[in-house]
Amino acid sequence: MTEVIRLGDIEIAVTRKLVRNVHLSVHPPAGKVTLVAPSGTRLEVARAYAISRLGWIREQQAKLLAQARETPRQFVERESHYLWGRRYLLSIVEQDAKPSVTLDHRRIVLSVRPGSGLAKRQEVMLEWSRSLLHEAVPALIRKWEERLGVKASGYFLQRMKTKWGSCNHRAGSIRLNSELVKKPRDLLEYVVVHEMLHLVEPTHSERFVALLDQHFPTWREARAELNVLPLAAETWNQSVGDVARD
Repeated sequence: MTEVIRLGDIEIAVTRKLVRNVHLSVHPPAGKVTLVAPSGTRLEVARAYAISRLGWIREQQAKLLAQARETPRQFVERESHYLWGRRYLLSIVEQDAKPSVTLDHRRIVLSVRPGSGLAKRQEVMLEWSRSLLHEAVPALIRKWEERLGVKASGYFLQRMKTKWGSCNHRAGSIRLNSELVKKPRDLLEYVVVHEMLHLVEPTHSERFVALLDQHFPTWREARAELNVLPLAAETWNQSVGDVARD
């Protein structure tokens, strides 16, 4: 059962679990605050702890509000686009042929039929970027299936507003945000490992954190980097992942 603490304009969702310590988190993109406390912790005790950390909470929320956001892409000549963490300039070629996308050292070349508008250009680019993820993800899954001793039944790509990934423990499948194609490859791997570990441990328990520490020791750095890279152009209205944990 989740209870709510209100400290002025800050609302904190309190959950009690079988944990040893109190975990206070501020989540992107909107700065939602959660507090996980050991079972049996009185709400007054959780409130006192939250008050003692109020300055830290406001600091983390301010960082999130200042986080960069992408401007909507127009898919025009010399527009900046990101792929695997690198910036490329878009080059538009209009020709009477099947639309395609190619990549060279500094450019993404988008070939479309004459008169193709924004919607068509976006569609072609999204299809191409998803194909790049479909090339990269299966090898990562095979690698970590062997290391973790699990078997994923499948994976799905989805453009998510509030998560980098998710896991359906019962079905044995993972879901990845298609925006990850814009981020460095090691961050894609971190999300894959994170979600596949949920096939071993469904919750964000101390055991889960210990497994992350064991198998992906730099996960905190990867998480922090994901949380400061530019967000997608859509308006985010929910929270995901930890920015910082006490």
